[in-house]
This record gives sequence, C-alpha cells and structure tokens, in this order.
Amino acid sequence: MLRRMIFPLVLGLGGCALLIGLGVWQVQRLAWKTGVLAEIEARIDAPPQEIPADPDPTADRYLPVTVAGGFEGEALRVLVSPGNEGPGYRIIGAFETEGGRRIMVDRGFVPEDRKDAARPGGAATVTGNLHWPDETDGFTPDPDRAGNVWFARNVPLMAEALETEPVLVVARQVDGPEAGITPLPVGTEGIPNDHLEYAITWFSLAVIWAGMTGLLLWRIRQRATAGNGQGQ
Repeated sequence: MLRRMIFPLVLGLGGCALLIGLGVWQVQRLAWKTGVLAEIEARIDAPPQEIPADPDPTADRYLPVTVAGGFEGEALRVLVSPGNEGPGYRIIGAFETEGGRRIMVDRGFVPEDRKDAARPGGAATVTGNLHWPDETDGFTPDPDRAGNVWFARNVPLMAEALETEPVLVVARQVDGPEAGITPLPVGTEGIPNDHLEYAITWFSLAVIWAGMTGLLLWRIRQRATAGNGQGQ
C-alpha cells in the first residue's frame, strides 16, 4: 500500500507547493503594483509646472503642467465610451502656446449627438498632465481620416495629422471656451491591477489540488484495506 501512495503523495505535495508559490508571487506583485499606482497618483496630483523643452515619453509621463495659449484649427475625434456616459468622442485639438510651441490638448469628452458641434477656439489656459497613451495594438483599426474618427490615441500619428509636436496634454481643467466638452483627466483607473484575483485563484487551486490528493490517497488505502480483507 505504501508504495502505491508514494507517487500520488509526491505529486500532490509538489503540485500544492507550486500553486502556493504562484499565489505568494502574485501577492508580492500586488504589493509592487499598489506601490506603483500610489506613485503615479502622487505624480498626477503634484503641483503643475511648465512643459519641459524636450519632454520624455517615459520620464515625463503623467507630469502635471499648465500652459497658456489658444486652440487652433479643426480637432480630431477619438471614439470612446467612458463609464456610464455612453459612446462619444475625445476631442484632440492643436494648441499654440504663448511661447510659440504647437502641441496637442485632449480637451475631453463629447457625446455622440454632439460630435459635429462647432469647437470654440481662441485663448485658453489648460491645466492637465502630459501623457503618451498606449492604446494601439495589432487589432486597432486605422483612423478614418475622411470621417474624422480615430479608434485610439496615437500621439505621433495625431501630431502628424495636426502638424504639432508629439506632445499631448490631457486636460484636467480648461479656463477658456470649453462649452459642451467634459474633461477626462488622467487617472489610474485604466491601469489593471488584477494580482489579488490571481492570488486567490492560485491559492484556491492549491486547496482543490490538496483535496484531490487526499481523496486519491484515501481511495488507495480503502482498496488496499479491502484487498487485505478478501485475502484473509
């Protein structure tokens, strides 16, 4: 009987150890990710400053800034569906600063039925955060330039279309002509943090694996006992 139980026992203990190890690793990842999100939130809410002369997409991501100048020309529309707002568009417009730089501003959200409304231009002061969103992948359709519908924020491509620097400020507050446009500021809501769910899954599988191992060992013992009884 003992020989029959060695292999399933080793397999059971090894499987439990592996699954528990994966669960512990996810708990560690949870602590790391929570710290990263806290750092991002602190950076987003820091006092705003001027846009750096040559902003870096990695070092300056989420940097809070304030810029004065004016909106110019037509804006791009990026299809979105934020929360309970229903479908609509982000409005990405060219913005010329008082210092003569031409950048982009994500002015915010308009619902579907206001997509063709006139976008007021003119002088404005924008407070927000620098951002280089990572929203495109191999499944993202190319923008419909004729219909002015974009399916993701692609900073280099949008900058080319609007003839601006590849610099995007996502507005948190706009002092100027923003009638009907609701800011969608940068936040951590869209950054996934599923490590707790993964940890619970691995620990649950470890419990199930241990239960199955125990059941298998019990059945082996019962068969051995029954066989011994018949042999007497």
